[in-house]
Amino acid sequence: MFTLWFIAFLFADLATRAWVASRQMRHVLRHRDQVPPEFSDRISLRSHQRAADYTLAKVRLGMVETVVEACVLVALTLLGGLQWLDLYWGRTIDSEIWRQLALIGSVVAIISLVNLPFAIWRKFKLEARFGFNRVTPGLFASDLLKGLVLTLVLGTPLVALVLWVMGNAGPHWVWWAWAVWVAFNFLVIWLFPTVIAPLFNKFTPLQDQTVADRVNALAHRCGFQLNGLFVMDGSKRSAHGNAYFTGFGRNRRIVFFDTLLSRLNPVEIEAVLAHELGHFKHRHIIKRMAVSFGVALIFFAVLGWLSQQVWFYTGLGVIPQLGRPNDALALILFFLAMPVFTFWVTPLASWFSRRDEFQADQYAARQSSADALISALVKLYDDNAATLTPDPVHSAFYDSHPPAALRIQKLRHEA
Repeated sequence: MFTLWFIAFLFADLATRAWVASRQMRHVLRHRDQVPPEFSDRISLRSHQRAADYTLAKVRLGMVETVVEACVLVALTLLGGLQWLDLYWGRTIDSEIWRQLALIGSVVAIISLVNLPFAIWRKFKLEARFGFNRVTPGLFASDLLKGLVLTLVLGTPLVALVLWVMGNAGPHWVWWAWAVWVAFNFLVIWLFPTVIAPLFNKFTPLQDQTVADRVNALAHRCGFQLNGLFVMDGSKRSAHGNAYFTGFGRNRRIVFFDTLLSRLNPVEIEAVLAHELGHFKHRHIIKRMAVSFGVALIFFAVLGWLSQQVWFYTGLGVIPQLGRPNDALALILFFLAMPVFTFWVTPLASWFSRRDEFQADQYAARQSSADALISALVKLYDDNAATLTPDPVHSAFYDSHPPAALRIQKLRHEA
């Protein structure tokens, strides 16, 4: 019975994704040859059509990737791929912890190898076609190698500890595993600004004193303590521009992409940063972390129950081994099957994210300038080839930020 439910949800997932994607493509195509009136004085028809073509290319590639990922999912579960891997490592490795780590590692490797051609195509074909890619093959390979080493260094101890907890902490292992996960997340947040991010990019103190003065004055005005203003060499990988906050406590810092600084004037940069400060003022980051940790606890509790049910394994094409731990099997099956059943909460998560963006925009309009933020957003939409005419259903499902027209309309009311 569980097999039938899994297949039904998988087909419903794929059908819904295809329907939403087709709506997006039709809607963007329908509006491709006319710039929305509210943007006609700032964005040219050529830029608008470029954004439409970029959106269509991303949607098409995403659908192919979705179908391939579904095929890999079925191959690993119902077609016996995971069963074969489990038996193979059971015959090859005597140590239980290393056997289970090898099983998880092989599944991660298979999924990564399947995703690699898409990453290469996205970077060197799609992004390059629209003038965004600046990554060389050597830099791509270097990033890939660094990411692999980082995954091994951080991920292996985490997975090993969770497996040990599952096998040795008794009936309350769920709480201990969840605590390990929470601690790991805080560790990564703490390490990211000063250890992880510098492995991939160069960070230098902001030299533009005009921008620095405006940002520091804004932070002081908003009661926000900073530990530095830095510029990241994002241009060596992409023409896209951005800015972000990172770290927590006394380790908080603002990072600007060099591409952003080259495009926006100081007043616009201040407005963009005011938006980001709005997220902190409304405690969006803390709230999202709390929700994330709460959901993780629920997932661990569900995993704890499912790992004791034989039908959970057999329904997904795997026969658990007798007399040996099946914790790795349970972890893999849970994280493979979970997205199929939780896809339907995507619109809810997107709605909460868009609500937060509206609140941050409102805060920025009050602390800085609504007109400056509008000007900055239009430039970023133009530079990043973001479509100005997304399909409403597609936007409701996937977009973490409000549609451009609606966002700017609300900002004009704040001006």
